[in-house]
This record gives sequence, C-alpha cells and structure tokens, in this order.
Amino acid sequence: MVTVRTNTLTTMPALGLGTWELEGSEARESVADALALGYRHIDTARAYGNEREVGEALRDAGVARDEVWVTTKVWRDDLEPDRLRRSAEASLKDLGLDRVDLLLVHWPNPAVRLGDTLAALHRVRQDGLTRHIGVSNFPSNLLREAVSEFPIFCNQVEYHPYLDQRKVLDAAHAHRITVTAYSPLGSGGLLRDAVLGEIAESRGCTTAQVVLRWLLDQSGVAAIPRASSHDHRAENLAALEQAPLTYEERARIDTLANGRRFIDPSFAPAWD
Repeated sequence: MVTVRTNTLTTMPALGLGTWELEGSEARESVADALALGYRHIDTARAYGNEREVGEALRDAGVARDEVWVTTKVWRDDLEPDRLRRSAEASLKDLGLDRVDLLLVHWPNPAVRLGDTLAALHRVRQDGLTRHIGVSNFPSNLLREAVSEFPIFCNQVEYHPYLDQRKVLDAAHAHRITVTAYSPLGSGGLLRDAVLGEIAESRGCTTAQVVLRWLLDQSGVAAIPRASSHDHRAENLAALEQAPLTYEERARIDTLANGRRFIDPSFAPAWD
C-alpha cells in the first residue's frame, strides 16, 4: 500500500475510501468490500451518520486494527471544548474503537475561538482518543493560524484538477502537513472531461485512475474517493498500480484548473 509521511514521521495509506452519503447497509457493505479489496484507510465523520455501520464492517473484516487507518471528524457545531470531547467519545462508541487514527475539525466555525478548539483537540489526543489531530476545509490563512497554535497532521480539502489548491499545498508543505483530497473526482464531474479521457485512453486506463494518479504523484497528498459500487472501488484502488504520469500528461492536466468547486456550502470559509 502506497503511503504518505507527515511531520510526525507517521505513514498513512495514500488512498482511502470516503464514506460521505453512504448510509445504513450501503455504508457497512461498502466498507466491508473495500477492506476485502485491500483498502486500509477508511474516512468517516460524525455528521455522516454512518459511524456505527463503519464500525461493524471494521469488526467483521478480520483485519487487525493496527492495519487500518480510521479517520473521523467533529462537526462545526461541536467545536467548543466540552462538546468536542463528547463528540469524539460518541464517535468512538459508535465505531466500537478505543481510538481513531485521525480526528479532524470538519469545518471551521468563526463563532468558536480556533485556539480553544485546537487545545481541546490536543487534549483529546493526549488522553488517547486519537493518535493524530487535524483540520478539514481550512484555507491557507486558517491553516497557518491553526499550526501556530498546535502541530497538526492533516488538512482535508476538496482537491482535483479543476481546483488549484497551490496556496493550501504551500502552507501545508511548509509544515510537512498532509493534504487529503476529498471529492477527488469532482462528484463524478471530472469523469466526463475530454482531456482526461484522452490521457486515459492513451494509457489504457480509466479517467478516474488518471485523476487519482495525478493526486497521488504529488508529495504529501492523499485521496479518499467515495465509491458506491464494487467495480468503482476496485478501479480506484488499482490507480496505485498505474505508472506515474509523464511531465507532458501532468502539464495537460494542469491547464484544466478553472476554480470549479463541487462542495461549497453557505457556511464555508473565505476560500483562497
């Protein structure tokens, strides 16, 4: 399994399964199938409402706990210290785990002082509820502010060829923070792109694999595509077996950046 290394010298599987919008039996079956295929990185969140099913799949998989990287997140309404801890404890209860590998602030919330949130997150880590802490959906200015308070492991953001995240990447790389790309296929929107399709055809692979290879070829970048079918989960995992993109292929893909976001709720921060 390809991994990324961070400021703690810990390695994390570079390709994981995202579980946003997977609920009930679909979530359980998707995680179980992913683990059987060889995925060793599962991403969930308190707000997804599927931690119980993710936990059931983890327990039934027959894979040693230390072999699977599990990430979950605290919702933006629960970032005050007491509520953050209760959220973390509830996540562990539903997942059936003693700890997770990574606990993230799901979205920033300007109504709660960032330093207080990060201090609470740090205490949760010290108390053994999570191995690592991080943030999600933090633009570069908030990421720099966060790392000035406490060392963090990861910033999880939307990232794909249509969305230039150079400022976030530069801020993360300066502190050896991993950037994890969610919605790396643009909720499926990139799969219809003509340029990506031409590159995929010339390489004898799929468009999804080209996009994932574009991400995974970058230093310090991981990706967590969601896939609701066995075939798509297998296809995404097989991106790890693809040869790195050539300079010419990357150059063509780099011209696709147009600022398109597929995830942009009303409460989102001011993006870069």
